[in-house]
Amino acid sequence: MGNSYAGQLKTTRFEEVLHNSIEASLRSNSLVPRPVFSQLYLEAEQQLSALEGGSRADNEDEEEEGEGALEPTCPPNPYQMHPPPEGCCTTDGFCQAGKDLRLVSISSEPIDVPAGFLLVGAKSPSLPDHLLVCAVDRRFLPDDNGHNALLGFSGNCVGCGKKGFCYFTEFSNHINLKLTTQPKKQKHLKYYLVRNAQGALTKGPLICWKGSEFRSRQTAASTGSSSVFPPAESSGPLATFSGEPIPGTTPSIPMGAQQAGAASEHPSLTAAVGPAVLNGKDSPKHQQLVKNDPSAMPRPSALGILSNSGPPKKRHKGWSPESPSTTDGGYSQGGGNRAKHESAGMSCMPQVGLVGPAPVTFPVVASGEPVSVPDNLLKICKAKPVIFKGHGNFPYLCGNLNDVVVSPLLYTCYQNSQSISRAYEQYGASTIQPISEEMQLLLTVYYLVQLADQVPLMEDLEQIFLRSWRESHLTEIRQYQQPQPCPPAPSAVAPVTSAQLPWLAGLAASSCNDSVHIIECTYSLAEGLSEMFRLLVEGKLAKTNYVVIVRACRSPAIDSCVAVTGKYQARILSESLLTPAEYQKEVNYELVTGKVDSLGAFFSTLCPEGDIDILLDKFHQENQGHIPSSLTASSVTKSASLDVGGAPACTSYNLEPHHIRPFQLAVAQKLLSHVCSIADSSTQNLDLGSFEKVDFLICIPPSEVTYQQTLFHVWHSGVLLELGLEKEHMTKQRVEQYVLKLDAEAQTKFKSFLQNSFQNPHTLFVLIHDHAHWDLVSSAVHNLYSQSDPAVGLVDRLLNCREVKEAPNIVTLHVTSFPYALQTQHTLISPYNEIHWPASYSHGVDLYPENKKYFGLSEFIESTLSGHSLPLLRYDSSFEAMVTALGKRFPRLHSAVIRTFVLVQHYAAAMMAVSGLSQMKDYTSVETLEITQNLINSPKQCPCGHGLMVLLRVPCSPLAAVAYERLAHVRARLALEEHFEIILGNPSSGITIGKHFVKQLKTWQKIEDAEWRPQTYLELEGLPCILIFSGMDPHGESLPRSLRYCDLRLINSSCLVRTALEQELGLAAYFVSNEVPLEKGARNEPLESDAEKLSSTDNEDEELVTEGSISEKRSPVKRERSRSHDSASSSLSSKASSKSQGSAPCGESSAQPVAPSQGERARSPQSCGPSEETRAPGDRQRPHASRGPPPVISRRSPGPTPQPDSGLRTGQRSVQASVTVSSSQLSSSGSSSSSMTPAAGTLVLQASQCSMSKACRQPPIVFLPKLVYDMVTATDSSGLPKAASLLPSHSVMWASSFRPLLSKTMTSTEQSLYYRQWTVPRPSHMDYGNRAEGRVDSFHPRRLLLSGPPQIGKTGAYLQFLSILSRMLIRLTEVDVYDEEEININLREESDWHYLQLSDPWPDLELFKKLPFDYIIHDPKYEDASLICSHLQSIKSEDRGMSRKPEELYVRRQTARMRLSKYAAYNTYHHCEQCHQYMGFHPRYQLYESTLHAFAFSYSMLGEEIQLHFIIPKSKEHHFVFSQPGGQLESMRLPLVTDKSHEYIKSPTFTPTTGRHEHGLFNLYHAMDGASHLHVLVVKEYEMAIYKKYWPNHIMLVLPSIFNSAGVGAAHFLIKELSYHNLELERNRQEELGIKPQDIWPFIVISDDSCVMWNVVDVDCGGERSRELSWSERNVSLKYIMQHIEASPNITHYALIGMRKWSSKTGSSEVREPFSRCHVHDFLILNVDLTQNVQYNQNRFMCDDVDFNLRVHSAGLLLCRFNRFSVMKKQIAVGGHRSFHITSKVSDNAAAVVPAQYICAPDSKHTFLAAPAQLLLEKFFQHHSHRFFPLSLKNHSHPVLSVDCYLNLGSQISVCYVSSRPHSLNISCSDFMFSGLLLYLCDSFVGASFLKKFHFLKGATLCVICQDRNSLRQTVVRLELEDEWQFRLRDEFQTANAKEDRPLFFLTGRHI
Repeated sequence: MGNSYAGQLKTTRFEEVLHNSIEASLRSNSLVPRPVFSQLYLEAEQQLSALEGGSRADNEDEEEEGEGALEPTCPPNPYQMHPPPEGCCTTDGFCQAGKDLRLVSISSEPIDVPAGFLLVGAKSPSLPDHLLVCAVDRRFLPDDNGHNALLGFSGNCVGCGKKGFCYFTEFSNHINLKLTTQPKKQKHLKYYLVRNAQGALTKGPLICWKGSEFRSRQTAASTGSSSVFPPAESSGPLATFSGEPIPGTTPSIPMGAQQAGAASEHPSLTAAVGPAVLNGKDSPKHQQLVKNDPSAMPRPSALGILSNSGPPKKRHKGWSPESPSTTDGGYSQGGGNRAKHESAGMSCMPQVGLVGPAPVTFPVVASGEPVSVPDNLLKICKAKPVIFKGHGNFPYLCGNLNDVVVSPLLYTCYQNSQSISRAYEQYGASTIQPISEEMQLLLTVYYLVQLADQVPLMEDLEQIFLRSWRESHLTEIRQYQQPQPCPPAPSAVAPVTSAQLPWLAGLAASSCNDSVHIIECTYSLAEGLSEMFRLLVEGKLAKTNYVVIVRACRSPAIDSCVAVTGKYQARILSESLLTPAEYQKEVNYELVTGKVDSLGAFFSTLCPEGDIDILLDKFHQENQGHIPSSLTASSVTKSASLDVGGAPACTSYNLEPHHIRPFQLAVAQKLLSHVCSIADSSTQNLDLGSFEKVDFLICIPPSEVTYQQTLFHVWHSGVLLELGLEKEHMTKQRVEQYVLKLDAEAQTKFKSFLQNSFQNPHTLFVLIHDHAHWDLVSSAVHNLYSQSDPAVGLVDRLLNCREVKEAPNIVTLHVTSFPYALQTQHTLISPYNEIHWPASYSHGVDLYPENKKYFGLSEFIESTLSGHSLPLLRYDSSFEAMVTALGKRFPRLHSAVIRTFVLVQHYAAAMMAVSGLSQMKDYTSVETLEITQNLINSPKQCPCGHGLMVLLRVPCSPLAAVAYERLAHVRARLALEEHFEIILGNPSSGITIGKHFVKQLKTWQKIEDAEWRPQTYLELEGLPCILIFSGMDPHGESLPRSLRYCDLRLINSSCLVRTALEQELGLAAYFVSNEVPLEKGARNEPLESDAEKLSSTDNEDEELVTEGSISEKRSPVKRERSRSHDSASSSLSSKASSKSQGSAPCGESSAQPVAPSQGERARSPQSCGPSEETRAPGDRQRPHASRGPPPVISRRSPGPTPQPDSGLRTGQRSVQASVTVSSSQLSSSGSSSSSMTPAAGTLVLQASQCSMSKACRQPPIVFLPKLVYDMVTATDSSGLPKAASLLPSHSVMWASSFRPLLSKTMTSTEQSLYYRQWTVPRPSHMDYGNRAEGRVDSFHPRRLLLSGPPQIGKTGAYLQFLSILSRMLIRLTEVDVYDEEEININLREESDWHYLQLSDPWPDLELFKKLPFDYIIHDPKYEDASLICSHLQSIKSEDRGMSRKPEELYVRRQTARMRLSKYAAYNTYHHCEQCHQYMGFHPRYQLYESTLHAFAFSYSMLGEEIQLHFIIPKSKEHHFVFSQPGGQLESMRLPLVTDKSHEYIKSPTFTPTTGRHEHGLFNLYHAMDGASHLHVLVVKEYEMAIYKKYWPNHIMLVLPSIFNSAGVGAAHFLIKELSYHNLELERNRQEELGIKPQDIWPFIVISDDSCVMWNVVDVDCGGERSRELSWSERNVSLKYIMQHIEASPNITHYALIGMRKWSSKTGSSEVREPFSRCHVHDFLILNVDLTQNVQYNQNRFMCDDVDFNLRVHSAGLLLCRFNRFSVMKKQIAVGGHRSFHITSKVSDNAAAVVPAQYICAPDSKHTFLAAPAQLLLEKFFQHHSHRFFPLSLKNHSHPVLSVDCYLNLGSQISVCYVSSRPHSLNISCSDFMFSGLLLYLCDSFVGASFLKKFHFLKGATLCVICQDRNSLRQTVVRLELEDEWQFRLRDEFQTANAKEDRPLFFLTGRHI
């Protein structure tokens, strides 16, 4: 084992090695082969091959690896393949003779194998999935141990039978391997082939080329063995370290390979018996991990090591296994890489049964004699030196290898920084040289010199290299960044030569007082190492922290290494090389083997009276009979407050009600908008329209407390009730269904979740992964861990399984405070799907005002910077000093063990000191004493006994158990069990606390339940306790507000990774009350209200200022301790000894000033209470002995007993001088109150106050290890804390050292993008397989990431998100429909006008004709319209509502929210399986092609031919007739009246629409219940493209461009004219087929674009004459309604059919009669045949339907409304008539123009408006018609006579409509006296004689409207108006249009 025969020549191999070397030189084109002798040492270290990823391989292997890796980066030596002979076969998988060699093809064919030959499988890079069969002489293959293969090759082709290939190069050409690298048998002959039971040839075991398999697999993973294959420690460590194979395993496989390969599929190694085991290797999962073909390997291209960095000789000589992409190269990228097997001296070796020294694990490259490590090195040095390999070759080490640690981190750092220039090669900058090796080494020396006592960080060194390289090449870089033709100027700086290097390095190190020592060697590093070991043993390097060894004189290339010999640095570095798992194992081992006993023995010798335990027992016996006096007061108070009703109760304790904070709401809304944007994107990855409800599952880490905490949040948020998942009375068990603890039982629960999601496709499942940075281990790696920890890799197996990824109804939300590991180059989460917690301030504006301010990491750091406030982050220098001293004394113990024991000792001593054993003060630190005092004394300050919590973080569970036992023991001996609880917080178990404390908590929290136990830390609110919090990582547990001290002195400071650090510091994150500005709060401890501030003393500020600097805090200088060892409550060791019984709770003044006595220093009373953050000014006060007694600072905070306090205040000044306290009181230094006189005690107690009262205003104080403190408080050049630039997480690595620094100004989003660019996951990371490379398709579409600081309320935010998501989904299935009562019902006609046959399904034509027409408008949308008089009515003016403001018209209309039924019409947001095809969006169908068809017809009224365009999708062409296929459009097909089919709707539906391409309800698929129907959208020309985009499968009718600014009247007009024209065409076409013209269906439907659902009323009449009728309304399909109406008998006799508008207020009177003859609106069925001569007015914008209804009726035609059908209209806020905005044409002023300005005098200078004249006219009349008809205002018995048109004159004026057409039906006007006459564009039917029939009041007004002034005059003359009406010149007006917009002209006159 070890190096026993290192250096001895093995003559048996001499020829073999010589042969090898010659062959290598023959093969290589230009490289000088490696010296022969260097190979002869290789066998010595053969057994180590399995360790560094199998990097001990022999020469062929090394060369092969090296060259393979270099191929892409080294242009000089590409491998030239000889061109194949002419005419031969070159197909992959066939030999040159054309015979098939693939295993799959010839596995069952007989193959002739000569004796001594074996069949093996060769891998071809071009056929990765196939093996090629070859016959090879077994002498040239390795034996079972991977040795003794003859060099060279002998093989036959099994295809064509050609024999005798002597060179593998020749053979590889013959079998067409087509290699791009040097052909090597080791690389391409991969497997033995064996016959299975059926006789078929199959892939057998791997050929064992001396561990190369294990190694190349590592290489493929490009990372250290530590992270990918950790089974070395868990599943059979023997295999890894011993040379012999495990008995029973396949002998031909090296153990390393066996473990990595077999173990992943067969967890138990010993199960791998016989070769068949390996046949299962081809599983795709395995291929991913183990792909062996180097050309296909993902090489880390960032490591372009050695790109021409030296002469070829140097480059070839000794490819050390760390060369390009072997293990170290890959994983070196970050500083935190744990080179697992590198730590040669892992002290847990003996545990795994190793005999002799453990093998060293650095590469062995011969360069002289091996270096022997001295035997007693550790004993002498007190720490294991850490040796970092640097440049060049590193010698063997032999001997006592346990006492050194060798790491490749520095080597890798050098290699990385050499690849920097590659980034600039894209600019063509081939001349830019990487930083030279000499310069690298020199910079390293400079860096080490300036480090002094700090610990080196690889990240820092990388940045130094980067900066240096940038500066030296700045000019070239700039030139390449601006493309310039001129070549760059050569760099002026002369490079450092290797000869100058040692001298310059020595010079650099000369200034550092020997902390860096340079050793120069002549021949090899071996000399330098030996020299270093000698110096170490001789003790000459005692002051030296770093030794730099360099060999630089002999050749241009240098060799170097750096040894860390400083005890502190070496210990930290060697421990930082352990992975967390190894760290735990090491600690466990030390505890189990009793190594720590020596530590305990040491402590017991420290105590003045012998063993501490003896002292404790003595104390216990003395005090058994009585409790120490100091504690009586508090217990009495407690019992009083608990039992006696009249005792004062504590007002400070209130558990906050759960309410959502503005921040959480904002984040929930951000989450919702991200989900919506996924749904809105065109990818259709999420169809929100198809979900009816929300369900969820929250996955959390396996921590019982976090589990209970999450259950509690879910329960109290009410989210389950809101989502409708649970009923009112839910049980705990029901809530547990929604929270999943990721432990061994998780899988079954998760399966049922998946099943549930599969069975409920209409439920949206949100899978919330809380604490998402935990366990990112890939499930591929899980197999290796499976025995040790089944939970490893669970997240990947569950959340990334195929079912979750593919389920269209599962959205995954990762929630974490530390998202960095999910933000890599391979992440599954799109950067657009990241939601970051918003900043509370933006540009100085408080965005979300809250009454609490979050206090997180950055605020803690700030507290250390602000000059005069008390820092909340502190370190304990005396503790650190003791740990360092003990570290030297016990070098073999892990520092975590030492730190824990020291800290526990300090706590124990502090408890004893506080209990009265004051001599123990010397054995604790000031900080620990302060914590303990405040812990024990805080309950006494409160009438109820509320206390504070101390969090003691012990990451390692076994150590936590030790700490718990020890502290509990000490507490018991001191009889303090009732005073505070000690809780062991273990992730795997719940909380256990004593009955006494449970009772207290129940009393405080008013809990009746006898069984209740606290299950979360939050429920420990107010309990005085030490919480020992264990577990390697916190799992999201929240801590109560009574947490006052966060003691993190034991966190594993060696794990310097950003996530780990921030996670630990996140424990202290806190919400503080926002009532006081925080700067003030941190400084002015008591935070009084203003009134109280006035009464506080004047010297407060002075005191704060004079209080000394905090330099001590930051300087490493050891603090002095005052002899009194007082509590010095500030960590500044300011000796403000608190009179602790009063550590005046929360800053109460303990009003006794203290005189300096007995030589003690004067102490200023501590004004900061126990729980109170000792962040009080008082806390920080320094003793000012020179100034005499310091002034007392008395402050008052509202407490339970303020009176005595205020009494004290009045005499404050005098009290200060007069009151002194006897020296006996001082002897206890005030903190052990046992000696306090009762008087003093009571004095203080009166002023006492509960520690809880300040809790909400004070963040906890955090104690850190010095190393972490320095890391957190240091800032880098950008001003960002140093910690932020660390490697973000253990599971990722830097993509390149060529990366900019994070910047302080970066937002969370920019940080995310930074990490996405510069980090890559390690192979053990679950995202490793997702080769993103920035392609969008590698992101999972339904994955979101929510990140926010720890403890800020993310759980509340995502639960709120679930609520609003659910509300939104319900909202998506609901719709606001207009819900208004019909108007003017009281004006209905008399009862004998009703249709009395109540049960008729269809109107009886004869009966119906007898009904009179009801002129009155009942549609509520016309509430503001003029009433139409039909006979003399007595309408009181107040019956008509006041006219409303135009903008209120839409705001105030009443709506009701309705659930969409299955028969609803939908807008473009609805997608479902059934109507995809109808919509034209289905992925299986091509987007519908459509064709544009022109269709022209002439119309006399417009005086020109109208050209319309149809857009007809291919799928709808069957509705039309063309002259020939694809030819001229001739007509639209119409059915026959006699058709009775129920499969389709006969009437074509036309929907005019504008501005509603997204929101219009044009999807009638469900409304029509899938029936075939013809639906045409009528759109304006300029909107054609957008409508076509949204509705590709709809027929569009495009209006001519002249109608672009027209209103709805134009659309209606054209629809009707087109339909009539089409009816004629169809009649002509079908007449030829023998069909009568009257049999062609004449109806069309004109529907609004907002009709959403249709209802039918079922009436039970209960007998004809009965007064009562019962009725019910139900939702039906439009198909049902249409088919019912279309089936009406005599339907062709009706001109216009409609239905009611739905209202919830409909009464039985409205539905009693089934039919009415009245106005119809919104959804019309129009008979175009009967109404041929009645036109819509194409100029109208409003009321055109009323106008048309009146024309139809006056033409003698029937209008029928089916009262038992109703249509619901959706409120759509966009488009429609709202899209017309009236603005000024000239000014840019966007101010609205008021309606009074819509008309003006002709030729005036009035501002012209950009709006159609007709619209201005209608709008003006609606609001200002009383200007023209003053007599008509509210004069309903004298209406305005309106001829041939209905214009809305506003609700205050009534109109009477008459038609001038001959034979028209008009009302009898003989009784009427009209108050006005309106003649609007009247035609020739209106004559003078016609007007003479009507009577007008005297003073009635006339308004004539014409197209121009000329026709105005002609009309006046033609109608002889001047006979009865008087006109004046100034009574002429026009609409406010420019001339080119053709204004309308008015003339007004008065009746004479």
